Amino acid sequence: MKQEIKLTEHFMLSEFTRSATAERMHIDNTPQPEHISNLRNLCSEVLEPLRRQFGPIRINSGYRCFALNEAVGGVGNSCHLRGEAADVYIPDIETGRRYYCFLVAHTNYDQLLFEYNRRGTVWIHISCKQEMALNRHQAFPNYPATKGGRP
Repeated sequence: MKQEIKLTEHFMLSEFTRSATAERMHIDNTPQPEHISNLRNLCSEVLEPLRRQFGPIRINSGYRCFALNEAVGGVGNSCHLRGEAADVYIPDIETGRRYYCFLVAHTNYDQLLFEYNRRGTVWIHISCKQEMALNRHQAFPNYPATKGGRP
């Protein structure tokens, strides 16, 4: 049994690598050290502040190896491939909007998408680069998911 890796005070690596699709398709979604470093940065800069403000949050999707990204219909240049992004579960639209507004006002993010798919599922996609000056602060409050659009 592998030892669990703690990324930050409230986040474990397994939250960002587990995937029902990967299990079903026997895809090894193990990140490399540089991906883990990017995930730590994402957690400390964006997700920990969100958690401190709102309590526990759930990650729908974090790191994705190339095969998993393809399997879920992710875009070819996805920040998930580098461990720079996470899709955050939102229990309802109102809570999601509060998360979104907080992230815009209080974090140094690269992209922030209040995302939805054709089935009506909504989630927040957030990315953050380690080199903070490269974060573009692109925020889209109503963003249709591309391709398969699964969080």
